[in-house]
Amino acid sequence: MSVVSELRRSASGRRGSPPGEPPADDAGVPPAPRGATKGRGDGKMAAIFLAPWFLGLALITVGPMLASAYLSFTDYDLLQAPHWIGFDNFTRMWEDPRLHKSLVVTFTYVVTAVPLQLAAALGLALLLDRGMRGLAFYRSVFYLPSLLGGSVAVAILWRQVFGVDGLVNAFLGFFGIQGEGWVSDPDTALGTLVLLHVWTFGAPMIIFLAGLRQIPEMYYEAASIDGAGKLRQFRAITVPLLTPIIFFNLVLQIIGAFQSFTQAFVVSGGSGGPADSTLFYTLYLYQKGFGALDMGYASAMAWLLLLIVAAMTAINFLASKYWVFYND
Repeated sequence: MSVVSELRRSASGRRGSPPGEPPADDAGVPPAPRGATKGRGDGKMAAIFLAPWFLGLALITVGPMLASAYLSFTDYDLLQAPHWIGFDNFTRMWEDPRLHKSLVVTFTYVVTAVPLQLAAALGLALLLDRGMRGLAFYRSVFYLPSLLGGSVAVAILWRQVFGVDGLVNAFLGFFGIQGEGWVSDPDTALGTLVLLHVWTFGAPMIIFLAGLRQIPEMYYEAASIDGAGKLRQFRAITVPLLTPIIFFNLVLQIIGAFQSFTQAFVVSGGSGGPADSTLFYTLYLYQKGFGALDMGYASAMAWLLLLIVAAMTAINFLASKYWVFYND
C-alpha cells in the first residue's frame, strides 16, 4: 500500500507542476521560485549600504533641525541651559529694525542678482552652443567662477578690486574719471556683491547648454524656411522649449541667493556695512547667534528664513503653469 500511495503522490505532483519545475507539495502548492530568497537578500544588502546615509540624515539634518525648532522657543546663550519663553523670539522680530533692514537687503539682492546671472548664463550658453573649437576648454573656464565665487579668497580679492585703490578705479583713471570706494559707499556696496553673484554664472550656464543641446535642429530649419530670423527663432523656439530649464535654474538660484553669506561677511568685515547696506539675512543671523550669543533668537530667524524660501519656491511652482511649457 505504501508503494502505491507513493506512486500516486508523485504522479499528482508531476501533473500539477509545470514542465521543468519541481513537484508541488501534498497540498498542491508549488515551491517558491529559485530567486525569491535572493531578492530578500538584495533588500538587506541595500539597507546595509543605505544605512550610513540614513544615519547622516538623522544626525546631521533631522537632528539639528529638531534641536533648532526647540531652541527657537527658548532663551539660550550657549553657556547656560535653554529657558523656555514660548513665542517671544518670534514676536521680537516685529520690533527688530535691523532684521527688517536685512530682509530688504536680501530681497533686493535676490531680485537683482538672480535674473542678471541667469541672463548672463543663457547668453554664454547660446555662444557655446554654436560648436566653436575648444568648447571643452571654454566650458571649463566659464564654469570655474562657480567653484570659486563663494570662497573667502575671491571675496577678499573682490574687496580689493572695488576698493579706493583697486583695479576698477585704476581703469577709470585712464579715462580721467575719479573713482570712489565702491565697497565703502552705501549706494554701491550691494551692487558689488550683485556683480560677484552674476560672475558665478558657470553652473546655470552648463545646465542651459545641456538644455540647448536637446532642442531638435529641425525646428530651426523649418523656421528658417518660413523666413524667421535669429531673433524670431530665439523667441518662438528657444525660449519656449527652454522654459523647464529656466524654471529649474531659477528655483535653484533663488534658494542659493537667500543663503548667501561669505561674500557679505568678507566684504563688510562681518558688520554688514556700510550703514547696513550689505547686511544679508544670513549675516545678521550669524551676528545674533555667534556674536551676541542669542542662539534662541537666531534659531527663530533660521526658521523664518526656511519659511521664506519655502514660500518663494511654492510661488514659483504655482506660477510655472503660466509660463513653463513641457514637450510631452
